[in-house]
Amino acid sequence: MTKRGLRTATVAAAVALVAGASAGVASAAGTAGSGAAADVCRPGTLKVTTTDAGSSQVGMNHEGTYLKVTNTGNSTCAIGGYPGLALEGAGHTAIKTTAHYGDTYFAKDPGMHGVTLKPGKSAYADLVWTHAGPSSAKAKYLQVSPTGSNAHSVVAFDKEVDGGELSVTAWSAKLPSAS
Repeated sequence: MTKRGLRTATVAAAVALVAGASAGVASAAGTAGSGAAADVCRPGTLKVTTTDAGSSQVGMNHEGTYLKVTNTGNSTCAIGGYPGLALEGAGHTAIKTTAHYGDTYFAKDPGMHGVTLKPGKSAYADLVWTHAGPSSAKAKYLQVSPTGSNAHSVVAFDKEVDGGELSVTAWSAKLPSAS
């Protein structure tokens, strides 16, 4: 599949928000570690997957999963903010997507902050949607832009999503939880 930009104005605005926030990520992430600022993670060094992380996120017409981004590069880097998201249907056709940033039905939002990723380490975001309404979209794939750039990963996502609306928390070094 060729790389394409995120498709909707809502997602484009979210990407701009994340990109603007990531300008300060390197220095914020660097203060938590050895004092040296980590470089912002580059496209091609991040692998995005979904995981249930051993916990079920289903209830009251809500369903959820965790997004997991892993640093596959050889050096420490930093990400921050919220992932950019866009749904795709069969044949990778665009589905109008609206992402809501903050708390989800299953987890508290850790808020925007820098996350330093050593090689092989991961960050997580909680992703939730509803699936009971008459306006559900049949998604087959999910585009995830971990750093807010136009570079993104596409993961399998065979789900019904009401109105193309997704809720997602900010990236965190540990799994976002309800507490």
